[in-house]
Order: sequence, then C-alpha cells, then structure tokens
Amino acid sequence: MRALRREPVDATPVWLMRQAGRYLPEYRATRAKAGSFLAMAKNPELACEVTLQPLRRFPLDAAILFSDILTVPDAMGLGLYFAEGEGPKFERPVRSVADIEKLAVPDMETELRYVMDAVRTIRRELDGSVPLIGFSGSPWTLACYMVEGGGSDNYGKVKALALNEPAAMHKLLNVVTDAVIAYLSAQRAAGAQALQVFDTWGGTLSPAMYREFSLPYLTRIARELKRDGAPLILFGKGNAPHLEALADSGATALGVDWTVTLEDAVRRTGGKVALQGNLDPAMLYGSPDAVRAQVRNVLDSYRDGNGGSREGHVFNLGHGMSPDMNLEHVAVLVDEVHRYSAR
Repeated sequence: MRALRREPVDATPVWLMRQAGRYLPEYRATRAKAGSFLAMAKNPELACEVTLQPLRRFPLDAAILFSDILTVPDAMGLGLYFAEGEGPKFERPVRSVADIEKLAVPDMETELRYVMDAVRTIRRELDGSVPLIGFSGSPWTLACYMVEGGGSDNYGKVKALALNEPAAMHKLLNVVTDAVIAYLSAQRAAGAQALQVFDTWGGTLSPAMYREFSLPYLTRIARELKRDGAPLILFGKGNAPHLEALADSGATALGVDWTVTLEDAVRRTGGKVALQGNLDPAMLYGSPDAVRAQVRNVLDSYRDGNGGSREGHVFNLGHGMSPDMNLEHVAVLVDEVHRYSAR
C-alpha cells in the first residue's frame, strides 16, 4: 500500500498476476474437489482457500481475490460457461442494439453476492497480514467477450460493432462502465484494500480506437472510484503507447507489460503514478540464475528512471502466470525481488 502511494518502503513489494492458479498442485486439487472453475469461484470458502494458497508457499506482499473478470457480464444475464480446452464462452452474446438495450447493472449483493462474501471471508482470514486486491475487467475487455461470445483471434465482431454502430458500442461501454464502478465499489465496501482493472484487450485497438473506446471509460472509472479512497491500478496489456494519457486518468498506479522499460515508463508518466510490473512471464522458464538476473534488470530499470529510488514500484509480471511454470523459479523470483531491492 505504501508503494502504491509512492511512500518509502524497506524493499520493493511483489505479487503476481494469476498467483493463485493451475501451476499450484493444491489449486488443482481444490478445483478437482469443486468439480469446475465456476463452482470454485462461486463458493466463497473455496475462493478464499485458493486466494490464500500462494501466500502459504511464497512471502508475497498482497493477496488478490480469486475470481474471474467475466462474473459481471454473467450477472448481466449472458450465461457464462467454460468449454473444455476452449476457455470462457457466453450462451447469449451481445450482437445487436436490442441486446444492448436489455443490459442493466446487476445488484452487487444479490447476483454478485458470492464475490462480496469471498472478499469478506478472505479479509477475515488474512487478519491484516497482507492487503487484499479486488479487481474487474475493463469495459473494453468485457465488451470483447460479450460481443464475441468468448475469446477471439481477431476481435472482428466487436470491432465491426464499434466501426459500424459506434453509438451502440458506446451505449454498451457505458452500461458496462457503470457496472464495473458499482462492482469495484462493492468490493471496496466488502473489504478490498486496493483495486485493479484489467484492460487485457485494450492493446488490440489502434491508437485512435483506443482513445475512443477504452481510455475514456478507464478515466471515468478512475475518477469516480477516487472518492472511495482505495488505490486503483490500471493494467493494460499493450498499453505502452498510452502511458502519458493513462497517467492523467486519476489512477493511483499503472501496470505495464514488458514491451516498455520501467525507466522509460517512469520518464513518460512524470512521477504522477506508481508503476507495477513488468517482468515477461516467459522469463520464469529460464534457470534460477537467469530468473534472478532478469529480476535485477527490472528493479534496476525502475531505479534508473526514478533517481535511484525504489519508491513507487510494485514488482509484478507483465501478464499472468502459466500453468506449467516451475514452483522453485517462482520462489526464486520472490526472494530476489526482496533481497536485491532491500540493498
């Protein structure tokens, strides 16, 4: 929390996107017991268990709520399900103006109560040991899944809607933005101490389309949530071209991927925000010595851009963990972040 506020720290804190996931044998066992991903995510006790699992193995500096970004469109009536080997899909994708007209912001303590109950349970079990991060998908990223009906190779359907019916696209993004603000505010009220928005597919947009269909909605979220007082991290895969604009959004911190150095990111954001990131997750496939060297490179890059200071940096990956990652290499990463940054 101090790092997000750009206050002095003894060492750079670290948490990892998808730190609770399939690379952990205990996660796989819990999922097998639950029967499915959704059954696990919708059970507050199991969601709490999975959230805490990586903290028992590694001295991580934050917990992140175990959930899924698609809980919001599911609660809006789209019918989320997971096809084996294909990822998330919706039974009723949004394909027309009429479909958009039917959408409404869900009630957070009824349709999404299981998420809020998970937040409350996790906060109780953490007992102040580390902060809890809540999260949501960004409006553009959620719209991608809602219109495409699942994942996509080229985002043809959602981009066609944006190009051919921009008014309809903005109507969709507005209602989703309202839902994201309500969702994050409810997580905050339930006990989340920091919040992150995942703009995972913002990087699929051209600069002009990003400025029209993603950035304004991220900015509205940041400015409206500022009243809640919880630090807000905006993470975008491929957001390097937009760092200056994002730094003016009102967010507390920006999560960046590995396509920009932290030295450059510090310079371009002008000290307005903390930075989170940005080790390429594939570096975890290297040897332990290689992992340590790459961690040092990231820490040095931030310090070089920040006048030799570690303040305002939260170490993370530039995207999420993969299921086949080596547990020992994760342990090395966390240890090296703490050891090297404390020098």
